Amino acid sequence: MNSSLLLPRDRRNTLVLVLAQAILGAQMPMIFTIGGLAGQMLSPNACLATLPLSFIILGSVLTAQPLSRFMGRHGRRRGFILANLAGALGAAICAGGLYWGSFPLFTFGALFTGVYMSSQGFYRFAATDTAAPEFAPKAISYVMAGGLVAALLGPQLVKLTSDATVVPFMATYLVIIVLNLLGPLLFSFLDIPRPDHHAQARAPRGRSKMELLRDPVITVSIICAMVSYALMNLVMTSSPLAVVGCGFTPNNAADIVSAHVLAMYIPSFFTGHLIARFGARVIVGLGLFILICAGAVALSGVELMHFFGALVLLGLGWNFGFIGGTAMLAQSYAPEERATVQGVNDFIVFGGVFLASLSSGGLMNCLEGGDAQAGWQAVNLAMVPFVTLAGGALIWLALRPKDGR
Repeated sequence: MNSSLLLPRDRRNTLVLVLAQAILGAQMPMIFTIGGLAGQMLSPNACLATLPLSFIILGSVLTAQPLSRFMGRHGRRRGFILANLAGALGAAICAGGLYWGSFPLFTFGALFTGVYMSSQGFYRFAATDTAAPEFAPKAISYVMAGGLVAALLGPQLVKLTSDATVVPFMATYLVIIVLNLLGPLLFSFLDIPRPDHHAQARAPRGRSKMELLRDPVITVSIICAMVSYALMNLVMTSSPLAVVGCGFTPNNAADIVSAHVLAMYIPSFFTGHLIARFGARVIVGLGLFILICAGAVALSGVELMHFFGALVLLGLGWNFGFIGGTAMLAQSYAPEERATVQGVNDFIVFGGVFLASLSSGGLMNCLEGGDAQAGWQAVNLAMVPFVTLAGGALIWLALRPKDGR
């Protein structure tokens, strides 16, 4: 299909990826709204309630680098379609786990959902593949802004489907299967050239992984992105359990998650412009500060307004910290290093998110003698050392002699 009949290629690809983030990405707020509640329903031990959500992250960690290499050899389109099929399979297995009341089966299905989640992380990078340098930060920002529709669509689908079948939440996973099966149709419009293997063979090899990680800008970019994403996941994973545990309803939890995801993506309409004006490092620093504010609001009480306020600030802090970190990273490597850097970045970022998700259930449910309120406080206090780490790394980078980046 001739992309010139519609839009310039970079704009067209950005539009396709925005739609993918909006429609296919709706499954992530759906899963993170009900995953912990379903896990709590199926699990023989309350401490394991968020284990299925942790397995989603583990699936992302295990597949980030292989998927990046697959896309490097076979193109973005095939990689994204493969991940959609894995997402559909994962949702089907989870639905089977709910039907048969099997916690191990439900948890196993979450691994395949992680393949989809890993691919969604590459949407922002794919938007820069055909973009001019001056458009690239805006392309990243626009793709992330597609999550606005996901933020509205996902929780509403949860409300419509969570009790639609005799087995709670099973209809929700059936809808997630359908969403994933829309992926191949949507990505048929993606126009990113497949890699030229002959050109790749002649191209410079670029730095090794260890050489890349010794680059201060790359290292600090990854640390800030990891901390922003991991802390967002730590708190978001626990929030439905905390909301319901403090006497509110699953629909209240869905509304709070919806507000949180809106706060994650609404700023994306102008985050790219802010980065272009003030620089990525300033925006990352602002994001880390907002994450601390989110924790302070969460610790101040457990009324609905506290949950809403904390989760909205959490989403905003994630947006600035993660998109800013991504923009810093995108400016720090040569074209031939792209696949290696992106794979290493997502491996480390989602590795941190996996550990945060795994810790979330333990902090929330397993403190000796604790209740939902005590667990929620523990989750938010756990943010402090990690924000301090990322903030210290960012300050250290700023104080280094200018490196031209």
